[in-house]
Amino acid sequence: MTDTTRTAPGWAAELRATFLLAWPLVVAQVAQNALFTTDVVMMGWLGPQYLAAGTLATSFFTPFLLLGGGIVSAVAPLAAQALGARQIRNVRRTVRQGFWAAIVVALLLFPLIWQIEHILLATGQEPELAGMAGQYMHIAVLVLFPGLGLFAIRSFLSALGSTQVILYVTIAGVFVNAGANYALIFGNFGFPRLELQGAAIATVVTNLVMFALLLAYALTHRKYRRFHILVRFWKPDWPRFWEIFRIGTPIGLTLMAEVGMFAVAAIFMGWHGTDALAAHAVALQCASFSFMVPLGLSMAATVRVGLAFGAGSDRGIAQAGWVAMIIGTGFMVIACVLFLTMPQVFTRLFLDPADPGNLAALAMATTFLAIAGLFQIADGAQVVAVHILRGLNDTKIPMFIALFGYWCVGMPVAWFLGSPDRLAGIGIWLGLAAGLAFCAIVLTARFAMRDRLGLIDRRRMVAAA
Repeated sequence: MTDTTRTAPGWAAELRATFLLAWPLVVAQVAQNALFTTDVVMMGWLGPQYLAAGTLATSFFTPFLLLGGGIVSAVAPLAAQALGARQIRNVRRTVRQGFWAAIVVALLLFPLIWQIEHILLATGQEPELAGMAGQYMHIAVLVLFPGLGLFAIRSFLSALGSTQVILYVTIAGVFVNAGANYALIFGNFGFPRLELQGAAIATVVTNLVMFALLLAYALTHRKYRRFHILVRFWKPDWPRFWEIFRIGTPIGLTLMAEVGMFAVAAIFMGWHGTDALAAHAVALQCASFSFMVPLGLSMAATVRVGLAFGAGSDRGIAQAGWVAMIIGTGFMVIACVLFLTMPQVFTRLFLDPADPGNLAALAMATTFLAIAGLFQIADGAQVVAVHILRGLNDTKIPMFIALFGYWCVGMPVAWFLGSPDRLAGIGIWLGLAAGLAFCAIVLTARFAMRDRLGLIDRRRMVAAA
């Protein structure tokens, strides 16, 4: 039997390789989250009602965006495996069909998202908030096209180890978004005051700029021109196209299941009033910010595991996976301590404590964030675990695990404990914690038992080695 450990770099070398690949992705994810944080902060400046309406809109939209993004992100493991096996032509085929998948998914999701106002009304939301959310989303829905294209081009560049350019472009996007928000939401610099609609326009423009910059880089840089990712763009490659959907659909459904859990939690929270929903938005934004670190790290872990898998290195797979798990959960321990000990420091960034109208929302946000600290470790562990499994093309069973954990564990607990006669908003957050903890335990165990469960095709490993 061929030695499949010869390509393993060693634990110290793996730590270094993971760090070098991951840190730009981590900062890029933090910057990406800053795009949404800017929106939340500026909508909060308009008042709790605007913040609540914007939260409803983005909570509804984000699961669908991530469903499509998850499908398209199959480009990363497939391209990494092709590189590990030195199959350069397959890299180009993968990226090209990734763009095809992005266009198809955007066209399918567009008409559904357009109906947001009617859907929110059917879930029992306040008519005024539903109407404001609809006005926002009728513009923001255009983000689907450049946004899903961004998933494809970022996956391609990540597979090639070019993560710093993603960082630089994302940081540029933060400044574009902040400037556009400030101008269009409040009517500064001679622009009309458009409030929520201004925030939506800013989001669309920012995503267009980021996509254009990354695509131009990939097409003109000498290191990437050789892949000719847009050559014969209109030529179908059906086997690769369906492979992206085969690998990516479970990824997208997994992302949608998790984010959908938070979206339904926002709907539950809306039943408790505008202040509760605004407080939920603040706490969720703070928790999401810390989550960007293990998320960015896990994207690098998918590439590292995929490279080891493509090269036929069993030991390399183990090293890449466990190094990422240790770093990701270690960071979330720090986040947990901060949220538990000083939640007010974070919540007051979003709502002005000097405004008496914000006091109720601030008090609830502080409580929610303290509870969010309790599931930070589980949240970090589950996202790293699911990404390292993706590096092995193991996406279907993790999807079912996520669906069960989020919707059969997390949501029932949130619904039961979140009723007004029990724990209300606190109960909703405890339900979120329960769903994340279940997924973290089961997915980590699955990676630990990957050989026993047959996740690694020994014939493929031997052939690759």
